[in-house]
Amino acid sequence: MKKKRIFSLLLALVMALSVFALASCGNEETKTDEQNETEAKTEGETVAETTEETAEETTAETEKVTEEKPESIRVITLAGPTGMGMAKLIEDDANGNARYDYEFEIASAPDQVSPEVIKGNYDIAAVPVNLASVLYNKTEGKLQVAGVNTLGVLYMLENGNTVNSVADLKGKTIYATGMGANPEYVLRYILKANNIDPDKDVTIEFLSEHAELAAKLKTNAVAIGMLPEPQVTAAMTGSEVRIALDLTEEWNKVSDYQLVQGCIIVRKEFAEKYPTALAEFLEEYKASVDYVNANPKDASALIEKAGIIPKAAVAEKAIPNCNICLITGDDMKNAVSEMLSVLFEANKTSVGGKLPDDGFYN
Repeated sequence: MKKKRIFSLLLALVMALSVFALASCGNEETKTDEQNETEAKTEGETVAETTEETAEETTAETEKVTEEKPESIRVITLAGPTGMGMAKLIEDDANGNARYDYEFEIASAPDQVSPEVIKGNYDIAAVPVNLASVLYNKTEGKLQVAGVNTLGVLYMLENGNTVNSVADLKGKTIYATGMGANPEYVLRYILKANNIDPDKDVTIEFLSEHAELAAKLKTNAVAIGMLPEPQVTAAMTGSEVRIALDLTEEWNKVSDYQLVQGCIIVRKEFAEKYPTALAEFLEEYKASVDYVNANPKDASALIEKAGIIPKAAVAEKAIPNCNICLITGDDMKNAVSEMLSVLFEANKTSVGGKLPDDGFYN
């Protein structure tokens, strides 16, 4: 009887253990199913995210590949320092070595550029910085500035040795060009910053043509004159005329920002439709500027050939004094906006009556 009772207890224990094992196994299976469901859900979400990212990347790549290219890019530039940096690119285009088909035009005066830009006959133009603002206002925001291409090019020349500082100009008669434009306002700014009243302490006589003033200096018909390059070099060649003051240096002494005189502008419609073409133009232009600055002798021949400056010998000597460059981005925006503020303060009409808004900057 005792043995039978022990056997029954053992049998109950075995059965209890079996039930426990089965329950554990059931829980294991349930847990695995839940894990599988979670893992499947996670994998599905990951696949969906990856697919979405891939689709976005594919769309972006497709847009980049399918961005329309312009048949040609129409460029107009002023002769002189404003256009000198373009010389190598003009030559590359003529030889079929440029990325795009360019149509270049060289203008001798700003009044030749303005109506053409306003009509939309050119995609890109190299112009004085104040003219860029004027054109922006006249076209009601249909163009943008894409880069600074020329810094200071103004110099005070003298037949003699009486002027060695801005203070020495007091009481003198200064002959100049550029009345109502950048040169006049730069001169006035520098004089005022040196406590010289431009209307009382000096006499400023304006001539209409650079060449006329250069000739008068060269023949000693006038003693002191302010000119831009390359007329500075022309006046000094074969004469006793010397550079008395580098007005870029004098500007830097009294101002916290750069003296900006020339810039690259682009039709806003062109910039929005062909952003890659604009970026690549600026790359090619930068390479052209670097070439001109590094190879004045060879570049001067290209400058003469393009009709930017009549004589290569003059261009070669002028290049180091022309501050040719390409400044883009925030540095460009800061330099241009500050320069325009100075001009606006001097004469509102010099920038088109009002300062341009942020839409002016590419």
